[in-house]
Amino acid sequence: MIKVVVLDGRVINPGDVQWQLDLPNVNVEIYEATPNNQILKRSQDADYLIINKVVLGEEHLQQLPQLKAILLTATGYNNIDIKTARKHGVDVCNVVGYGSTAVAQHVFALILKITNEVALHARSVAQGEWTKKDVWCYWLSEVTELSGKTLGIYGYGVIGREVAKIGLAFGMRVIAYRRSDGPSDLIGVKMVDFDQLIAESDFLSLHAPLSAANQGVINRDVFSKMKSTAILINTGRGGLINEADLANALKEEAIAGAALDVLSEEPPSQGHPLIGLPRCIISPHMAWVARESRQRLLDMVGRNLKAHINGHPINVVN
Repeated sequence: MIKVVVLDGRVINPGDVQWQLDLPNVNVEIYEATPNNQILKRSQDADYLIINKVVLGEEHLQQLPQLKAILLTATGYNNIDIKTARKHGVDVCNVVGYGSTAVAQHVFALILKITNEVALHARSVAQGEWTKKDVWCYWLSEVTELSGKTLGIYGYGVIGREVAKIGLAFGMRVIAYRRSDGPSDLIGVKMVDFDQLIAESDFLSLHAPLSAANQGVINRDVFSKMKSTAILINTGRGGLINEADLANALKEEAIAGAALDVLSEEPPSQGHPLIGLPRCIISPHMAWVARESRQRLLDMVGRNLKAHINGHPINVVN
């Protein structure tokens, strides 16, 4: 019997989607969450571990001789010591592209929050303010058209392309930067260098994976080169931004605002420098959580498991 252990399944599946792990000769144990001091106990004798944010290092992998693969319910794998996993003969398999549509949609939910403030005006009407007016129309914040504005995309992968498509549909000028050379595969998207990206963007949206090379790449120097009217959007990784520098940029009005779905520490500590700042919108890392996206994710994990059991591993990152 093959043993599969899910160590932190709650966030991925609180009960509204279906695990795809019902395979012949497979026994599955699912834990909603696993504290660090329970990782080894729950992982003993597991052939496969399915994890999201659980951290697995040398201290774990050297004590799990039966482990064949770690199956991620995520794209990123920086919570796993992948070199050590390879040394111990453990494959690490991720999933890619499951939430691209949902994340791109959330990018524009954040952008439209800033440009249109629909909820603010709806609350005003619900509180009776329209009834008290002596005019037929009013607005409580500046409303901005997206058409003609420049959308800059840092990290032009699967999600970046989805964001670009929506931007083009709004009539935006879309520019993008990626480390590899080559033209865009979308008509209307212009590839530019990093300096041009930050200088020309009215909305700068971050979509690159986090690495040692781009840790804190959006920092004080970048803010000094951005338009003072620019808005920073981050649905990628919190570590792409130097958050102290962003807090200062917002306070000094070096840029007009920020809308973030990710932070460098999640959940954030009490007193985080960005929480509660004017002109800074923060949602709780939820861009990807559409039910359709999470079901797609679990379908992919199920396929990774089946392929590995059948001796033809797929999506191996190490």
